[in-house]
Amino acid sequence: MRPPRPENEAARLRELHEMQILDTAAEKSFDDLTRLATYVCKTPMAAITLIDSDRQWFKSRVAIPESETPRDISFCAHAILENRTLIVTDALNDVRFMDNPLVTGEPHVRFYAGSPLTTAAGYRLGTLCILDTVPRELGDGQRAALRALGRQVTVQIELRREINSLRSTIKELESNLGENTQRFDVKSFP
Repeated sequence: MRPPRPENEAARLRELHEMQILDTAAEKSFDDLTRLATYVCKTPMAAITLIDSDRQWFKSRVAIPESETPRDISFCAHAILENRTLIVTDALNDVRFMDNPLVTGEPHVRFYAGSPLTTAAGYRLGTLCILDTVPRELGDGQRAALRALGRQVTVQIELRREINSLRSTIKELESNLGENTQRFDVKSFP
């Protein structure tokens, strides 16, 4: 089943693109959180996903060979519609996913849990998700851990934006300093 678009889709996509994270190289800070999610939740697969206009792009992934999938078949595109963790205990028994090619074919997803990555401005950009090839449940502690790890992913994304903003400011200041140095001949001052 094709997921609907969030009501704030245009603003959400602007926020996502302002983060300047799409199509960036792997980063240890994100990979560590993804691996930790698989360990805590005891699943073979996990990913940090970002939902763009027509695709789901993976910033980090464990045991998922693709770097992106179409948004229309994405479990995470459903997860960003909610403020809570979306848990699908058996995708073959869920009308939203039973015909999904990720369920009926490789990687044969049966279990999914995705914690939305919600920015300070309230936009859900993607998820930290875990997946398995067998139906399963998550304990309360695992649910809480997945939410906590998802919040840390969001912190990392927002830190990247701040660092990029600081770099731009520094470049602008250096450029202005260079222009002002050329304008004023420092040797002419006593």
